[in-house]
Amino acid sequence: MSVTSWARRNCVKAQHIKIWCASNSNSSEKLMNGAALFSGFCSLAVRNLFNSNVEFDHFKHPALHLPLYHVREQRPDSPQSSEAPLSFLEALHLDDARVKFLNSRLTKINLTSSGAIKSGRLIDGNSVSVPLNPGGSLGIANYYTRIGLGTPPTYHLVVVDTGSSFSWIQCEPCTVYCHPQVGSRFDPAASQTYKLLSCDTNQCSSLKGATLNSPLCTSSNACVYTATYGDQSFSMGYLSEDSLTFGTESLPGFVFGCGQDNDGLFGKSAGLVGLAKNELSMLSQLSTKYGKVFSYCLPTATPLGETGSGGFLSIGTNSNSGYNFTPMVSDSHDPTLYFLKLSGISVSGKPLGLAATDYNVPTIIDSGTTISRFAGPVYSALREELVKVISSKYKMAEAFSILDACFIGSINEISSVVPSVQMIFQGGAELNLPPHNVVIEVEKGTTCLSFAGNSNLRDIAIIGNQQQQTFEIVYDLASSRIGFAAGGCR
Repeated sequence: MSVTSWARRNCVKAQHIKIWCASNSNSSEKLMNGAALFSGFCSLAVRNLFNSNVEFDHFKHPALHLPLYHVREQRPDSPQSSEAPLSFLEALHLDDARVKFLNSRLTKINLTSSGAIKSGRLIDGNSVSVPLNPGGSLGIANYYTRIGLGTPPTYHLVVVDTGSSFSWIQCEPCTVYCHPQVGSRFDPAASQTYKLLSCDTNQCSSLKGATLNSPLCTSSNACVYTATYGDQSFSMGYLSEDSLTFGTESLPGFVFGCGQDNDGLFGKSAGLVGLAKNELSMLSQLSTKYGKVFSYCLPTATPLGETGSGGFLSIGTNSNSGYNFTPMVSDSHDPTLYFLKLSGISVSGKPLGLAATDYNVPTIIDSGTTISRFAGPVYSALREELVKVISSKYKMAEAFSILDACFIGSINEISSVVPSVQMIFQGGAELNLPPHNVVIEVEKGTTCLSFAGNSNLRDIAIIGNQQQQTFEIVYDLASSRIGFAAGGCR
């Protein structure tokens, strides 16, 4: 094993020590020339790695719109991998690591919120959208889409994450380490518009808010980012700028990380695009042109069927669909995440009978968490009601990882007796969950409730992607509200 490999495995993943390899020559020139940037140890960074309103009717440009696909779906046109698709048990392990990381970011909670917002419609605006794709074939527990970088653009499959603020992609020459990915890595030397950003730029100063890690500087003043995640996954490289191709639109000056050392549970994706609330997120960078709003629809794991029925990610809005809105809630200790207020849960229209204080837990909505998490009393009451109905016809099975209410039967069989679940938010906004949002087939012949309880009373509640599937969900930052509409995709 090489010294570099040993250092990566034994130092980087020790959580507190990161070996940063760089040559003494001019880093920007070497990056553009595709030469080895990380040859030799020049510094040892000892650090803790885990620590404008725009109205819709004033948008100047059509919406950005791309397809979006579900993690477990195996499509005929999905990227092919020599490895088996991600199993659901593996996905649950990744999910648990993510939830622990999200909770670690919130040691103190200080919530404030605005008043109730009535149901309404978005005014026709301008937006652009892309497909949102299933990550199962890439070995990730998330959703991915396709973006282009550079001039001329090269295209890459990237994870889409509302819980992250920073976007990065694996880049050549990548002489420290890049995880295997579908397709070729981005080559800055092949782009006519690529720019390496220096440490004295405003973008470099904004890195700590976006990544929770302070930037580093090379001897040639190039800005170095470090993005870390709860499962010890990380990306480290150069803060960069280039043209972004998103759907049919080409957008100059997109700021992202050009990863030179990337490892962890990213599957075979090329990188990640962040949609959380920070000035370096994709949403913020596109807001001048498209406004401070985005929406998506997360498709189920079943085949998409007819063209146009799949998931999508839209920056800006071009929809006349009716939404039920609830206020965004802000958290002073992590203002990048999307908080909202869960005020009640009903089963078949009947409230669980809990006190209002039982729901008084900070709650986020997150595209990257699979299974929704609730405070212990809320989950116990929900579980009791659902088990009472389902177990009257189907026998209970053993627990499956974090899912402790499972039944013997396929999802098609179990769904016939699963009651609807209503998640009610501040202002009356409601997610009326049909059976496929309530239960999930974890292995052949075993179907479980797709909710879990928090063991720690201080943990946040999370509305996960299993409950969001097929709903169009809009994040309207200009009006500080989140909206739900049924039937956005299948």
